[in-house]
Amino acid sequence: MAIFLTKQSKVLVQGMTGGQGMKHTRRMLAAGTDVVGGVNPRKAGRTVDFDGTGVPVFGSVAEGMAATGADVSVVFVPPPFTRAAVTEAADASIPLVVVITEGVPVHDTVRFRRYAGQRGTRIIGPNCPGLISPGQSNAGIIPEDIAPDAGRIGLVSKSGTLTYQLMYELREIGFSTAVGIGGDPVVGTTHIDCLAAFEDDPDTELIVLIGEIGGDAEERAAAYIAEHVTKPVVGYIAGFTAPEGKTMGHAGAIVSGSSGTAHAKQKALEQAGVRVGSTPSQTARLVRDRL
Repeated sequence: MAIFLTKQSKVLVQGMTGGQGMKHTRRMLAAGTDVVGGVNPRKAGRTVDFDGTGVPVFGSVAEGMAATGADVSVVFVPPPFTRAAVTEAADASIPLVVVITEGVPVHDTVRFRRYAGQRGTRIIGPNCPGLISPGQSNAGIIPEDIAPDAGRIGLVSKSGTLTYQLMYELREIGFSTAVGIGGDPVVGTTHIDCLAAFEDDPDTELIVLIGEIGGDAEERAAAYIAEHVTKPVVGYIAGFTAPEGKTMGHAGAIVSGSSGTAHAKQKALEQAGVRVGSTPSQTARLVRDRL
């Protein structure tokens, strides 16, 4: 099995006819994703050819869902238009929206996350690489060839590049699903959401949690693990050498005083029984030892 995304998922791409949308739609199709349409009201009615596969363009998410039965949307639109795109998808009651866009204003994310939640739409992102269930479907920008086969590990990560590295290092074991939740201060799906889903997934035997400095998401995840997760969890926290007060890569990766440090997060996770690696490669070794 997998979480959130399966072989049966039917994917729309909002912004498919733009440069990034075209590039990554082609990659998703090559990975076996069932991309059933794009959304662009100015180009509705056209069909875009991707290496011999014709993908229709619809005027709205609702129109695309009605025509195709789509249940996932991947958003590749510029930051000023992201809130409107997600709101449109939520209005159509699509179950899952994956927001790849970086640089979305935090107040926009707060608003569309609340709005989507009221309508039963799950948001992944923004500023994320998406998610992949190897051998089934790929919604976003995660390279499918780094871990092409399904396996026993569930992965949830704030960092896209660390998602790719851990998937590559553990490719011989494979993953049920890898979810990049994004590194902004506010995201739609949290570590805890993914931990709960992996705990309920019979094909996930071990969970890898990747966090980073800033905020308290990892501390809250540690408390959740201690109370609710029975499967083994291995963790990695990025940012042990980050200077105080300096944003490192992600908008949410900033330490203020003693809050949000890598050491505090590591301590909280270890107290919850999580084995925490000091480097990505050591984290991969801890996973192999545990399995």
